[in-house]
Amino acid sequence: MTQSSDSPIAAARIVFGPEDRAQALAMIDEALSSGSLTLGPNTRRFEAAFGARHAAPFAIAVSSGTSALEIILRILGVEGREVIVPANTFFATAAAVVHAGGIPRLVDVERETLALSTATVRPALSERTAAVILVHIGGLVTAEAEATARLCRDTGVPLVEDAAHAHGAAWRGAPAGSFGTAAAFSFYPTKVMTTAEGGMIVTRDERIRDEALVYRDQGKAGFLGGEHVRMGYAWRMSELHAALGVVQLGRLDEFIAVRRRVASLYDKGLEEIRGVQSLVVDAASEPNYYKYVAYLDEGIDRQQVKDALRRRGVSPSGEVYASPLHLQPVFAGLPAGDLTVAEEVCRRHICLPIHSDMTDDEAGRVVDALGGALREATTT
Repeated sequence: MTQSSDSPIAAARIVFGPEDRAQALAMIDEALSSGSLTLGPNTRRFEAAFGARHAAPFAIAVSSGTSALEIILRILGVEGREVIVPANTFFATAAAVVHAGGIPRLVDVERETLALSTATVRPALSERTAAVILVHIGGLVTAEAEATARLCRDTGVPLVEDAAHAHGAAWRGAPAGSFGTAAAFSFYPTKVMTTAEGGMIVTRDERIRDEALVYRDQGKAGFLGGEHVRMGYAWRMSELHAALGVVQLGRLDEFIAVRRRVASLYDKGLEEIRGVQSLVVDAASEPNYYKYVAYLDEGIDRQQVKDALRRRGVSPSGEVYASPLHLQPVFAGLPAGDLTVAEEVCRRHICLPIHSDMTDDEAGRVVDALGGALREATTT
């Protein structure tokens, strides 16, 4: 799947080599032959392996990362209460709160980590707070994850991890998904590993595991039963999607190693370019580099830079995120405090393309293109 040296460099690329496709097709064929197409052996195998990889005794496969979040929030009983959400996250983080009956309370983040911290969370806590959602933006687990989890424990507020970006990422060996009451992962096609569509809940809480199994299958007390005990939904993962997950999970560490190598090349390359700085990652962090984030100097037009990159055959990755939630029309009027840092982060950052099979040559071409794009942007 490696591109030739003169091919355009895409923002993202899904990696399924010949052996991966053969393994996935064999598992899919077995599912089709057996007639077990949902909540079967592929799903159980994927759940067990994913939970083990993320230090969680329980893992529940569902239809998307968004449904994983909503299920967790429903179990926690957020209806009618506030859930603290970072302002610079994806629509789905806040939407899951709304769909679960809660009220997103938008708070600011730290520029160095793109994430919540105790300093931003503590002032927003109140008797109305039902949960805090810590988002591991770009596959980076914040240095504040442990302290934020401790603050939540001390105040009796559940911490939920939105780990949609963070497969295999960690902080000092503690994997994403191991800090809070429960965590939600996404397997959308752009992620570090994919099942085409799908998500996963991981938790150490047996009650959350039991309730999630009910919610994902139309609120039924059992797979073969007819009694509905919760207002659930069709949030199952199919056996065909689970087969892809098993294969991709087996390659996760390899994918992350490639991304970290490319990120290291970018770090070195950007040191020689004026007008841009890499997001500095703490030495104790173990990111998966779902996104490679850099900050443009004030006054540089990001769209001009992106357009110039495309003219040079490089497609930049989508931001995380270009607009904070309080500026999204659907979330107008949500309770929020000072969101100055989130607004700056959203306005100034750019994400360079990074893939799980990216070559050193491609990384070098991106750095060269960025240097040229910035020179063009600062002289026009």
